[in-house]
Amino acid sequence: MSLLTTINNYGKMVKFSHTLFALPFAGLASVIAILKSNLSLNELLWKLLLILICMFTARSAAMGFNRYADSEFDKVNPRTANREIPSGVISEKSVLYFTIFFGVVFLFTSFLLSPLCFYLSIPALAIILFYSYSKRFTMFCHFILGLGIGISPSGAWIAIQNELDLVPALWSFGLMFHIAGFDILYSSQDVEIDKKLGLHSIPSKLGVPTAFWIARLSHLIAFSLFVYAGFLANLQIFYFIFLTITGILFIVEHILVSPTDLKKIPIAFFHINASISVILFVGILLDKWKELLQKFMG
Repeated sequence: MSLLTTINNYGKMVKFSHTLFALPFAGLASVIAILKSNLSLNELLWKLLLILICMFTARSAAMGFNRYADSEFDKVNPRTANREIPSGVISEKSVLYFTIFFGVVFLFTSFLLSPLCFYLSIPALAIILFYSYSKRFTMFCHFILGLGIGISPSGAWIAIQNELDLVPALWSFGLMFHIAGFDILYSSQDVEIDKKLGLHSIPSKLGVPTAFWIARLSHLIAFSLFVYAGFLANLQIFYFIFLTITGILFIVEHILVSPTDLKKIPIAFFHINASISVILFVGILLDKWKELLQKFMG
């Protein structure tokens, strides 16, 4: 097997393109943190590089472990039977080594950022790995997933400011509810197989119609937290214009799918959800680009 083929297989396994969900949220927290910092441009560029590495390695470790932990379930689920481990493209042992490698790199990179980041990276890694087993005993696994991804804005802020603030915490909790709400919708595709395998989810435990209402409420909470964070951060018109667009996308997402029609969930997943974080990041950049230029170019 060629090196490029191997890289491509692992890239598909961890769904590298889905990094779009959390990375822009880390970016928008970084923008505000940078404006509040007294670090030099070189120091900030170094920290931003380390933040990117942390994001990539943590997510790779989490996705690798999820595929490793769920490999037996994936084999019997028609929707996931063609994944890399069940189909024999990548071995379980290789994926375990992959997970360990990226987990170690994540911890080491966090150490390079600061002692505080290193200490916090240990529970952060535990949370994102724990999600893969949470489906075995709690229907609130969606919120554990959301928390694991939602750490990113707070993590980026701490990396730059070396302390936490309410604004990135609001973005983190908003991202948690945003991801959890969609994961509830996404897991509605697997209600029958989850029941058969004894796995827990809100749709399999409470029914798909009730799950959809919980997803709607989660997205309403997420949007409200994004609004509140914008006011606290003194963001201006561009942020709120783009936030309004994300609110419309939330509505469109819930129009596209219904308890009786789940066919368009992949569209909502690959296009709408990835777009929301990017749109918010663009909004905050348009709001703050002049301040960023003044800070570093006088």
